[in-house]
Amino acid sequence: MFSVDEALRLTRQQVRENYQRHVNPGLAGMLGLLDFDKRFVRAEGAYVWDAEGKRYTDFLGGYGALNLGHNPPEIMAAIEKVRQAPNILQASLGAVASALAANLAEVTPGNLSRCFFGNSGTEAVEGALKLARMATGRSKIVYCHGSFHGKTLGSLSVTGREKYQKPFRPLVPDCQAIPYGDLDSLRVVLQTQDVAAFIVEPIQGEGGIIVPPDGYLAGARELCSRYGTLLVVDEVQTGLGRTGYLFAVQHEDVVPDVLCLAKSLGGGIMPIGVFVTTPAIWDKAYGAMDKCLLHTSTFGGNTWAAAAGIAALEVIISQDLPGQAREKGEYLLARLNSMSEKYPLIKEVRGRGLMIGMEFSQPTKGLWEKVTGQVVNKFSEEYLASLIAGKLINTHQIITAYTLNNPNVIRLEPPLIVDYADLDRLVESLESIFQSYGGFGSLAMASARTMLTSLVHRH
Repeated sequence: MFSVDEALRLTRQQVRENYQRHVNPGLAGMLGLLDFDKRFVRAEGAYVWDAEGKRYTDFLGGYGALNLGHNPPEIMAAIEKVRQAPNILQASLGAVASALAANLAEVTPGNLSRCFFGNSGTEAVEGALKLARMATGRSKIVYCHGSFHGKTLGSLSVTGREKYQKPFRPLVPDCQAIPYGDLDSLRVVLQTQDVAAFIVEPIQGEGGIIVPPDGYLAGARELCSRYGTLLVVDEVQTGLGRTGYLFAVQHEDVVPDVLCLAKSLGGGIMPIGVFVTTPAIWDKAYGAMDKCLLHTSTFGGNTWAAAAGIAALEVIISQDLPGQAREKGEYLLARLNSMSEKYPLIKEVRGRGLMIGMEFSQPTKGLWEKVTGQVVNKFSEEYLASLIAGKLINTHQIITAYTLNNPNVIRLEPPLIVDYADLDRLVESLESIFQSYGGFGSLAMASARTMLTSLVHRH
């Protein structure tokens, strides 16, 4: 068996083999094809270093988990302070968890003040869905096409992509999808007054960084209140400064009934998730002693994770990371939009704060389609953004990825502490790629060479 010291000394090839034999062979193969499976050995702030000493700038940011950057010292210091305290002790009440809950009550909108701690975003969503059914006595859940709320069975049932749902059917019953950003569709489905919750993202992250029309969240709030439906807002990815406010709902001064958080709440170090609701809703669901243990989590609210959460909130607020995200995001969006005017390959740039998506145009019918049939068009629908991400990481040492529900969109979600010089370097690197390859065909050929080289090196 490996010791920790031995694990840290594993070579890139040994890591590949372990994944192929014991973890996920398909993932190992996919990342290896585009030379994504580099052996990273150190991380600090917005940067990581590979085993060869090359430095990379992280514009993926753990899908929003690294708002504070890699290994922030303030989080490490907070964990060090509690390392001798009981971490998991179910026969008592957690002092540090209680303090984190009180802090969240201070900063979340309105009268959101009751917290349930879990270990991830999907757990926060699962808890919110159960809460809604308990508190309302209704069973129906409404969600949006293109949404992403997690991959456990309940959260998958309200995740709006067929690819992820179909293999696991039947899912949780009584869940209905509607178009995102469409208040008329929401009104129609809510007016039957049998919906427990409408769950929605303020910006669809995995849907392709989709920003809804102005007034959408406020309108959803009004409709939910009118028809007795709980408004559950999933801020697992948008929350804690990412979009330019501490919470994205603050763009429209909306107070949800339930707010789901995770990712950066752990400071990029500890796994933690939470849903926050009002006392009235909590009490309807779990207020009596015979109901208080209907929803629990062994690791939820553990001391180390709660200490990380306290420190993360303190850093985010004291360093005004939401303000930094707003200013840097405006700067980056302006530069990317200016660049998009020059290159037809870029279909659209959109986002808010440092949550930005760049969508690419599909190849036009012509020689490539005649030569390959539908292969190029099919390949571009699923892999165009990953080809560009491959050029960014392998040529320019910039890490990013596509969005899960729209693989034609590359996501730009760096730590909120990222420097302006790194924003400039990203734009310059993208410009270099578009200048060098122009269209999909030449980019695909270059990526094919990368794949072949990777395969040769592995064998």
